[in-house]
Amino acid sequence: MEYFREELFPCVSLTAVQTDKFKTGCMTAYLLTQLHRETAAENAVLPYVLRRGTKSLPDMRRISERLDALYGAEIEPSVRKLGEIQAVGFYAGFAEDAFLPGETDVLGEVISLLSELWLSPATRGGLFLPAYVDSEREQLVERIERVKNDKRSWAFRRLRENMCAYEDYATGAYGTADEAGSIHYVKLTKHYKELLAVSPMEIFYCGSRPGKEVAAMLREAFALLPRGEIDLDLGTDIRMNAVEEKPRYFTEEDEISQGVLAVGFRLGECMDNPDPAKLAVFNAVYGAGVTSKLFQNVREKLSLCYYAFSSIDTLKGIMAVLSGIEVDKYDEALSEILAQLDAVRAGDISEAELAAARRSVANDLRTGADSPYYLADFYLRETVQGTDATPDDIAALAENVTAEDVAAIARGVELDAVYFLRGEEAETE
Repeated sequence: MEYFREELFPCVSLTAVQTDKFKTGCMTAYLLTQLHRETAAENAVLPYVLRRGTKSLPDMRRISERLDALYGAEIEPSVRKLGEIQAVGFYAGFAEDAFLPGETDVLGEVISLLSELWLSPATRGGLFLPAYVDSEREQLVERIERVKNDKRSWAFRRLRENMCAYEDYATGAYGTADEAGSIHYVKLTKHYKELLAVSPMEIFYCGSRPGKEVAAMLREAFALLPRGEIDLDLGTDIRMNAVEEKPRYFTEEDEISQGVLAVGFRLGECMDNPDPAKLAVFNAVYGAGVTSKLFQNVREKLSLCYYAFSSIDTLKGIMAVLSGIEVDKYDEALSEILAQLDAVRAGDISEAELAAARRSVANDLRTGADSPYYLADFYLRETVQGTDATPDDIAALAENVTAEDVAAIARGVELDAVYFLRGEEAETE
């Protein structure tokens, strides 16, 4: 794989990975903006409204016909949350020209359509079509509210909202239902024009074409992209320590048969200079995967939960543990979740645990690199972090992480908040 990065226009950059490994290529084009509660929903609905139609392809049927003619290419709206940065745009997947009959330029046609979606939306009188905006507004509200049907996702969301109540991180990628419900086509049109002019754009390509060739194609297609005073003040506020001296506890009730325990931590001093390989191995030792301490002890050995796993957001410096439990096991389960972290802090990590964690992290990275979708996500995060490692780079580093590296990270981790979603009729002992 050959890596290439170049600025196409002011604050419009291409990251390209040239490879003959795949029969399908991919391209993403995101605008990056600061995540705020007041604007997140408007930002999130934009790619969905833009995908409804362009000036020359005024409805979804015409766009679908165009994509079908490109050997079944796809272009879908995409909204991402990267720490406290929101990325809104499109993901495109398409067949590689080398595997198609005759002489084709599917990539060129896909780039042209991406440009058209961004720069030439279907409008009337210079405004978005009210019917398109109204439809996508309602679907966005449903998408936000649907999270409550998945109790794990809901518990994590409520942990995040309570733990980070005064931080932009409390807001989800799609914003809030209240803000989404107030979206109006006139205001959204104005917001679109402003966002397009002032936001950095990140484009990613993975396929067989050389990066310089793709860059030239994009320069031509996006030549009319408006550029104003670019908002470069994008970033994530990383808090090293818990918000208060003592952990905060939150409990809510719902119509569920079992409880969902969500435990939030700040990663602490390791975020001064975060090492993705060490953080990933720490997470694997503690709670990510079937060889982790949470799975082997809290679930398997002690049978205190139906599931227990940890996840880390390295962009924000937060770790969360989610666990499904019987309500009367709350105290025991929480105590053991914290006890397993204490064990990691103390360096109680066997050679087998460490080897399994290192192997899992390295394998996930190398296996992920076999997918254009994974690479698109990986390099977007690298760009936001201001780093330029490859999956192989981090995999190689992970294979050399020591037990002391893992323990050192654990010693800096602080419990910040505990959220418990319990059945309405249940009572803890």
